[in-house]
Amino acid sequence: MPDPNQAALDFLLTRRSRPAKTLSRPVPDREALAPILEAGLRAPDHKKLEPWRLVVLNGAALMRLSQLVPDRGQALGRTPEEIDKQVAQYANADLAVAVVASPVPSPDVPEAEQVLSAGAVCLQLLNAALAAGWGANWLSGWASHDPVFARDGLGLSEGEWIAGFIHIGTEKSAPPERPRPDPAAKITWIDA
Repeated sequence: MPDPNQAALDFLLTRRSRPAKTLSRPVPDREALAPILEAGLRAPDHKKLEPWRLVVLNGAALMRLSQLVPDRGQALGRTPEEIDKQVAQYANADLAVAVVASPVPSPDVPEAEQVLSAGAVCLQLLNAALAAGWGANWLSGWASHDPVFARDGLGLSEGEWIAGFIHIGTEKSAPPERPRPDPAAKITWIDA
């Protein structure tokens, strides 16, 4: 058994995402972001398929994405409120990492496992950013699920899709802690 790492366990027991709207500058530069990105890539990955990739977006790139939202929202029949919310998600951000799911044909690894691996990359990035002292939040939204937005905004290929955007920055304010699941209501023990 490996040596216990109580500090890591304490972090995981108290970790909490920071709302993206509370994040601002400064954001990590490339040097500070490098270990966070590397930690993200250490997610579980059956057969080492690497069925994901990362796209780092700075403020100018995020502003460009925000400008794609209104036309796509209108084409998809989204309400003005839904469009405005998605515009703000990109326009008000200074740094985000898009986790792109890129499933790989495999006779041994079902696509569902590869999707879960992409989700694990999102969580690894989120937790690594928080552990490094930054505020971070994992967001998606209707625009990120639109193949046209993904293709035009991020250059995604056929079969790729956005697993999430990890927003990273300096937390301006901390909201109160939210209620957490009751372990007794969510855990079943089977002994035989």
